[in-house]
Amino acid sequence: MENELFKKQLARLDEAHFLLLYWTTVAEDKEQRYNITNAFDDLKFHKVTRTKQSAVAFVDSLHALCLIDVREESNRKNLYLSEYGGLALQELITDSKFSIKNSIHLEG
Repeated sequence: MENELFKKQLARLDEAHFLLLYWTTVAEDKEQRYNITNAFDDLKFHKVTRTKQSAVAFVDSLHALCLIDVREESNRKNLYLSEYGGLALQELITDSKFSIKNSIHLEG
């Protein structure tokens, strides 16, 4: 039953969710902080969203699904991948539904 719910949750994620999971992973691999402002800038750069409100909504939905953690640090809300977020990203990459795009903050 849990696995079925997880698959249904993943099916509802869109490109913005995928990219945020991916960029959060890249940030952690590089031992850098990745925050909501970075997320907005990256999503806007790739024309996935035009508003910060939408970026916050994508982050909030990933947080509500326990796929990321959001921590207030140095007056910024930084994003961290949860164990479930790692599993979700792995599934989404395997499905090849979305393509990876570079973060302008993390990968130039």
